[in-house]
Amino acid sequence: MKRQGFTLIELLIVITLLGILAVAVLSAINPIEQINRSRDTSTRSDAEQLINAIDRYYATKGYFPWAASAQSENTTLDWVEISAADQAFGDDAEAMLTNLSAGGTAEIKESYVNRVVSSSASLLSIYNGGDQGQSTYVCFKPRSASFREDAWKRCTEHEDYGTLPSDYPAGACPVENCTGAGDADGATACYNCLP
Repeated sequence: MKRQGFTLIELLIVITLLGILAVAVLSAINPIEQINRSRDTSTRSDAEQLINAIDRYYATKGYFPWAASAQSENTTLDWVEISAADQAFGDDAEAMLTNLSAGGTAEIKESYVNRVVSSSASLLSIYNGGDQGQSTYVCFKPRSASFREDAWKRCTEHEDYGTLPSDYPAGACPVENCTGAGDADGATACYNCLP
């Protein structure tokens, strides 16, 4: 009676072919790029939440969370990187994240604050020129190639985007490694800004 089964050589050939297919699939989907794109999407969501919280705060209080009161003339917020929950912002040195969270109007949750200032987060930068009608921009430096290309195209006023708004933060588009780069791959210093 002859036993049915695979020989050792047949098994090795099948395992080798499966390994080659696995390598081909992994190289096609580029898992590092996918992880970076996921992180950038999460950071963009955090930026949107912060802008919305600032807008709600302004609608409720009549002044920005980096100003001490409605009588404050300190409406300008220079390009600042958000790095701590109790960080002071603007000329009034207000703790903006505290004013927006449970210590103030509760527009954002403490878990949000902890997430955006954690050491593993992509740091957000914020800017507002202070003049009536100017936008508040929340920006981040993208990690993925697709978000980096998007930021580079916007900073270089690519035909897909047109000219930058007059109140766009200058810090978002530095010449070195951004607008001076010949392509998106070299544009490692461009920021992706919302709104």
